[in-house]
Amino acid sequence: MGENLSKANFEETRKMQLTGRSTYIVSLPKKWVKEMKLNAGDQLIIKRQSEATLLIMPKSKKVIPEKDVLLKISSKDNPDAIVRKIISLYLIGFNTIRLIAENDRISSEQRKIIKEIVRKKLIGAEIITDSPNEMDLKILLSYPELSIETALSRMCSLVRAMHKDALIALSELNYDLAKSIIDLDDEVDRFNLYIVRQLKSAVQDPYEIKEMGLSNPRDCLGYRVVTKSIERIADHVVKIAEKVLTFKNRLSNETISKILRMNEFADLVFEMAVNALFSKNYNLAEETLEKTHEIESLESEAVTHLLKQGYSTEDVSNLRLILESIRRVAEYADDIAEIVLNLSITDFLSKS
Repeated sequence: MGENLSKANFEETRKMQLTGRSTYIVSLPKKWVKEMKLNAGDQLIIKRQSEATLLIMPKSKKVIPEKDVLLKISSKDNPDAIVRKIISLYLIGFNTIRLIAENDRISSEQRKIIKEIVRKKLIGAEIITDSPNEMDLKILLSYPELSIETALSRMCSLVRAMHKDALIALSELNYDLAKSIIDLDDEVDRFNLYIVRQLKSAVQDPYEIKEMGLSNPRDCLGYRVVTKSIERIADHVVKIAEKVLTFKNRLSNETISKILRMNEFADLVFEMAVNALFSKNYNLAEETLEKTHEIESLESEAVTHLLKQGYSTEDVSNLRLILESIRRVAEYADDIAEIVLNLSITDFLSKS
């Protein structure tokens, strides 16, 4: 039987044999046995995943050799292009990324940007070697230390805090607070990249899907869409903070009240969607979907108010962009709720 198997995904046809009068056996691929460092007599776990699917895995998962990669660069390479390659390698699961500048040195600009991206964007990554022509990046953190759900929960909490602070910055015209919100976007990106890395790994390994608390590859797709929606919410919060920096005078109390009312509603449906996600609550997700459309009337009311005030054309334009970003927060919450319906429909029907 051929042993041409990939670590991530393979398919073979093997004959089932009968031994004795009642025991059926099938042989295991030799290459897989070696990769798992298994020996005769070792125990395997067999789990039924569906009517026609069995999952076979070692009782105690062995340490699989780390995935290392060598990236050759030149001092002439665009630092941003190098960074994009590093992020791509991080996302697809490499544990060590070795950067080598052959017959050259890593330029000071390249080195600075690489260090910055490691510090700001890549959770669990450290630079363990830093010489004139070589930099080694090591990823030291994995899902046992920081699960997908924990990372996603922290990401949601961070974005909600940013969202509330953005409106405080607007109402108080607090430029320092607005700038701090903009800076926090890097932290949101760190969680996003880490979660995407873990989800990509889980899709390739049924064992990891279960270990991460997910049910099947479809869940991975759902969580990927959820993470993207939360990242987009953070982007709109940053846009609100950036617009705060454009105002020279504080807004009237009535205007602040209209905007706050709309923002509190957007935060409410975002909270509902997140709670539905973590509790796999189909009914709460459905309630969120039915509620989010109310944001349109709140936006219309706020726009009507703005047009009656004596604000400058520039201020009105920026305020309308703020209202649009707040509406987008609610719409992304709606997207999250839709994903929760897909993730929880099976359990919902089984309980009905």
